[in-house]
Amino acid sequence: MNLILRLVWHLIAARFREPCAMMGPCVTPLRVWPTDLDVLGHVNNGVYFSMMDVARVDLMVRSGLWRRIKDNGIYPVIAAETMRFRRSLHLFERFRIATRVIGWDDKAFLLEQRFLRSSGKAQDEVVAEGVVRARFLRKSGGLVPPEVILGFAGWSGPPPEMEPWITHWNAAQYLSRETIQA
Repeated sequence: MNLILRLVWHLIAARFREPCAMMGPCVTPLRVWPTDLDVLGHVNNGVYFSMMDVARVDLMVRSGLWRRIKDNGIYPVIAAETMRFRRSLHLFERFRIATRVIGWDDKAFLLEQRFLRSSGKAQDEVVAEGVVRARFLRKSGGLVPPEVILGFAGWSGPPPEMEPWITHWNAAQYLSRETIQA
C-alpha cells in the first residue's frame, strides 16, 4: 500500500516538476516513512528497489515517454537489478534518487539509480546505488527493441560507453542456468 500511495503522489507531482530528458538525469525527491523501516530502524533493503520503481516512473512521466509507450500498447519490465548499499537512511530523512540511462543492448536498457542525501558538504553523499536492466514489451505480446523507444525520444546516437563491470554484469544476464551451474 505504501508503494501505491507514493506512486500516486509522484504521478501527480510530476505534472508540476520540470520535464527531463528520457536519458536523464531525473532527480526524484523522497522521504523515509515509518512503513519503509525494518526492525533496526533504517530503510529495509527491499524497500530501496520499490523506491527505484517510483523514480523510474517519474523519469518516464517527466520525459513524456510514459504517454508514448502507453499510447502504443507498450509497458516496461525489469529483467535484472543489482544494488550496493553504502549508508543507512532513517525515519523522516529526505533524500533524492538520480536516475539516468547508462546504456543499452539489442534487448534492454541499463539505468543507474543513485540514492543521494545532502551532507552539508560540496557533494551529496551517496547512500546506495543500483543498476537496472529494463525491457519494454507489447501488451499484444513480444519484445520492443530499444530502437523503438529511442525513436520516441528522438535519439539517434550510439549507446553511452558503460563501465566495464556493468558491461560484464549485463553480459552475464544472458547466461543460461545450465551455463552458470557448469
